[in-house]
Amino acid sequence: MDSDRNTVWHRGHVTKSDRNRLNIHDSGVIWFTGLSASGKSTIAHLIEKKLFEEKVRVYVFDGDNIRYGLNVNLGFSDEDRKENIRRIVEVAKLFVEAGVVVLAAFITPFREQREYIRNQFRGMQYLEVYVNCDIEECMRRDPKGLYEKAKSGVINDYTSISSPFEEPANPDLILDTSLLNIDDAVARVLEHIKATNFLKLPS
Repeated sequence: MDSDRNTVWHRGHVTKSDRNRLNIHDSGVIWFTGLSASGKSTIAHLIEKKLFEEKVRVYVFDGDNIRYGLNVNLGFSDEDRKENIRRIVEVAKLFVEAGVVVLAAFITPFREQREYIRNQFRGMQYLEVYVNCDIEECMRRDPKGLYEKAKSGVINDYTSISSPFEEPANPDLILDTSLLNIDDAVARVLEHIKATNFLKLPS
């Protein structure tokens, strides 16, 4: 494309390192993957609140919210899922460059997608959290009624019903929300962040 040949990345005078020093914490991405109703968004939003209270600049990218605007024109075919993730990754990179901690809560069902995401954030702080919950429990919860719609054919290409979920092979952290309550799951993520000095958070 002509735009590829005629555009040049413009580097400003303020760097990510400068912003991180001002914030007194690193920026990076924590990516929550797992089935619908596993608890990804709930956990991410509670972590956002906890980190915000510690004066961390943090923001949640939620799967549904992103599809209201940025990705409103995308469906759930394999190609649309790829484009959905590509756009999210590019925006998340800008947030990280701006000094923000991104909490991304997306089903991200395919190993190829998750490998692509990890590679895109190579050289940045990145953590993949698998929110593991068995399908029976997710279907029992079904807060939005999406599993029922998928089973009845109202929704096509729905993960774990008419489209597969490929379990992560080597996530950085696993939260089994069939066994853990939400508060304990949140605590485990925060403990991991602090124990590994993942974001060099304020003490």
